[in-house]
Amino acid sequence: MPQIFHRRANFLPAISLVAAAAGGVFALVFLWYYFVPSYTDVGYMPDQPVEYSHRLHVGQLGLDCRYCHTNVETTAHSNIPATQTCMNCHSQIKTESLALVGVRESWATGNSIEWVRVHQLPDFAHFSHSIHINNGVGCESCHGRVDQMETVRQEEPLSMRWCLDCHRAPEQHLRPTSEITKMGYEQPIDFLERNLARMKEENIRPPTACSACHY
Repeated sequence: MPQIFHRRANFLPAISLVAAAAGGVFALVFLWYYFVPSYTDVGYMPDQPVEYSHRLHVGQLGLDCRYCHTNVETTAHSNIPATQTCMNCHSQIKTESLALVGVRESWATGNSIEWVRVHQLPDFAHFSHSIHINNGVGCESCHGRVDQMETVRQEEPLSMRWCLDCHRAPEQHLRPTSEITKMGYEQPIDFLERNLARMKEENIRPPTACSACHY
């Protein structure tokens, strides 16, 4: 009986197995390298219901972060400012601006502005703003130079590895409490010695155990 397939067809199963294995390895490497927060989350910049320029308010006018985000020093979560905070100025400044229609409507109706959250952590991860700020972690360390952003975007991956890098070497990142909200802060020459001394004096020991953030 004549052969239907040529003898070279015997190599097809082997070639198929090699191709499948190579494809699987490629898929794993692709997912491992690209499906991480540094690629999927960094640069996230959603449209907001009201255009608010941090470049203007923080960079040009010098507004302190804590004027709007009043709870960062005392609570785990940073609050979004109430419409009242906006109207403290805009009841007298740019009262007819079309860009502020949403703010005036919120003030008139009592309905909150539906701001879109930019920085998001998984529900299983706990992060306290007050602990970090009171121990010398500056706002720009996590949020970047918001004073240069027209629209706020996510600058850092906020991944577990990124957090642990800081927890394992906090002396590289801490700054004086008085400089927490300063944008473009430059560390002094002897910052390592100062930070190490502060860590010893104030018993600053960032935890690296799983239970520190997952409980």
